[in-house]
Amino acid sequence: MNEHREMDAASAIESILFVHGEPLTEKRIAAILEVPKTEVAAGLAGLSRRLAGRGLALIEHAGAWQLVTHPDCARFVEALGRHQHAEELSRAALETLAIVAYRGPLTRVEVEYIRGVQSSFSLRTLLLRGLVERAEHQDGARSFVYSVSMDFLKYLGLARLSDLPDYESLRRSVETEPSPPGISAEKVSEPNE
Repeated sequence: MNEHREMDAASAIESILFVHGEPLTEKRIAAILEVPKTEVAAGLAGLSRRLAGRGLALIEHAGAWQLVTHPDCARFVEALGRHQHAEELSRAALETLAIVAYRGPLTRVEVEYIRGVQSSFSLRTLLLRGLVERAEHQDGARSFVYSVSMDFLKYLGLARLSDLPDYESLRRSVETEPSPPGISAEKVSEPNE
C-alpha cells in the first residue's frame, strides 16, 4: 500500500472515529469505508503515528478502536468539565435530554434520528453532569442505550418519570406514531422506573 493511500485511510478513520465517539472494530471500519481490513490496519497504524505528540490518542481494547483525548491533557479536559458544570445546559443538550426523558431508553442513533443532527457531544455532556446514564444495548452490538438518571429526577424534584409535564399524553402519542426505521415499537414503550 502506498503512503498516500495510507494517509487517505488514516484521515477517513480519524473522521469516523471522531464523529462516532464510541469504539469501532476493524471489521466495522472496513465495512464503512468499503475497503479490505488490511487497508484499515495500515490506516490505523498511520493514524497512530500522526497522533504522536498531539492532544488526541488512538486506543484499542478487545478488538475495537476509539479516538480519545491524550492522557497528558487530562487536566485541561477536567477544567473544561468543571466549566461546563458551572454553565447552563445548551439548547442542544436540553433538547437531547427531553428526548431521552420522554422517549428513552434510546440509542445514540435513535436520538440523532429524532433530532436530525449528530448528538454525541450533547449525550456526553449529559452523562458528565449525571443527568443521563447509559447501559449496554441488549442486542450486544457494542452500542449503548441512554435513559435519564436518578439525579435527573432529584434535580427536578420528581418522584418518578411519569411526573414530567404532559408525560402520559406525550408517551401515548409516541406509542401511536409509526416507528422510525430500525426502531421497534417496543423501544418507545413505557420505560422501567
